[in-house]
Amino acid sequence: MLRKRDPYDAYQRVEFDARVRGANAAELVHVCYDQFVNALGAALVADQRRDALLRSRSLTRALTAVMALQLGVDHEHDMAGALGEFYGAARKSVLASSLSFDRARLEEIRKDFTEVRDGFALARD
Repeated sequence: MLRKRDPYDAYQRVEFDARVRGANAAELVHVCYDQFVNALGAALVADQRRDALLRSRSLTRALTAVMALQLGVDHEHDMAGALGEFYGAARKSVLASSLSFDRARLEEIRKDFTEVRDGFALARD
């Protein structure tokens, strides 16, 4: 039997691959922030719609993005400790929401990550 493919997912994968190829370190961080913020947004919408599959897939995508951010922290940088705590707390909250969805906490985390992402974007310009 043929597996159903979601055209939106295919488009997202192509768009993601295109953004990652040739990106420098700062651009990769921005891509991870975008992925995290967008994935949490999708999880929140999926929860509203009671779409457990999309909620689970979105939380998994968010978890992957925040783990990539955690792994990419330059431990020699002055902000390494603060970023490690920030990413670690977000990772724990996403994992906890996989078992017991916490809308308010995920909305707060999404807002925080959006603000940091936007601040990084301003600093790059």
